[in-house]
Amino acid sequence: MSKKKIVLAYSGGLDTTVIIPWLKENYDSDIIAVCVDVGQEADWETIKQRALDTGAVSCYVADVKKEYVEDYVWTALKANALYEEKYLLGTSTARPLIAKTLVQYARQEGASAIAHGATGKGNDQVRFDLGIMAFAPDLEIIAPWRIWNIKSREEEIEYLEKRGLPVPMKRVDSYSRDDNLWHISHEGLELEDPANEPLLDSMLKMTVPPEKAPNKPEYVEIGFEEGVPVSVNGEKMDGVSLIQALNKIGGANGVGLADLVENRVVGMKSRGVYETPGGTILYYAHQELEHICLDRQTYAFKQQVALKMGEVIYGGLWFTPLRTALSAFVDSTQKTVTGTVKVKLHKGNVSSAGLTSPYSLYNASIASFTTGELYNHADAKGFIRLYGLPILVRALMEQK
Repeated sequence: MSKKKIVLAYSGGLDTTVIIPWLKENYDSDIIAVCVDVGQEADWETIKQRALDTGAVSCYVADVKKEYVEDYVWTALKANALYEEKYLLGTSTARPLIAKTLVQYARQEGASAIAHGATGKGNDQVRFDLGIMAFAPDLEIIAPWRIWNIKSREEEIEYLEKRGLPVPMKRVDSYSRDDNLWHISHEGLELEDPANEPLLDSMLKMTVPPEKAPNKPEYVEIGFEEGVPVSVNGEKMDGVSLIQALNKIGGANGVGLADLVENRVVGMKSRGVYETPGGTILYYAHQELEHICLDRQTYAFKQQVALKMGEVIYGGLWFTPLRTALSAFVDSTQKTVTGTVKVKLHKGNVSSAGLTSPYSLYNASIASFTTGELYNHADAKGFIRLYGLPILVRALMEQK
């Protein structure tokens, strides 16, 4: 009788490197490692070999970067979705796709369970579990951090050392990191005390500290079609290449750093430093374009949708009717969000340097201080009187 199979979400980092031998010691199953490539900087050949060396029977690398950008990143961007005003949802947008991909490999391999390295304190366990449940409610979910007796990253390192297995990191560089095409997050070490300033010089991977960015501003022009970025400085690009290009430009100018003490799904507060250089540029440019392409009522309601979308994505509720409905509304607003936005980057800051759109609702004849044919100043008196009628009625009542 053949052994049962467990598909493991494998990154090659410390947690998942420990999990392979741990699963082998605690489950009578073959371990199939699946690396989901959402754009993280990784030496996949080395990582695949590491998985095999620590006990996996096979290791797959699934390149889903294109799907990640087109179906997940652009969905969040078009909504202007943020979490708690700072976080551009880098990890949050990737986890649902990773979960979906794990299920596909579990079905392909005939696995009975899926394992992941998310901790019992974090958000990712929620995102992974809900994503797996959405596509495979019959599969067992194994989350070692929720059941083993290892209590720290230091103990994980000791676990590997005792078994003569290679440790994929240095003790002095034990930040908990997640990286993909959209961002890099950093947690742990000095960040665990909110009183400490982040050690940016030794921490950052994509971005230079703003004070070390060039003194001269850099200008970037971004083209959008129906809310989706399609070009940089006049050059048409696919989504993956476009984000990669803007990450380099933004990172070199110190753009996209966020230091946030956030409210996790499980109820506690945690602190992270996020690098999202290209994403920060795109969010800013997209919102600038919406300012001239959307009418007041649509823009105002879309702000509410953006807030809800951020909460839904952060909370792992991607594969739900609510997220689908919110996206349908957002997509309907983007039909006229087409145009070009020029931004200025300078020492971590992004500012507007001009924008144009064939669907612009800005009309110089109306907005100009010079009286035009489309606006009669005298019309304002009646409007203001009707608009302020409740104020007038209350004032009359109070006089009595």
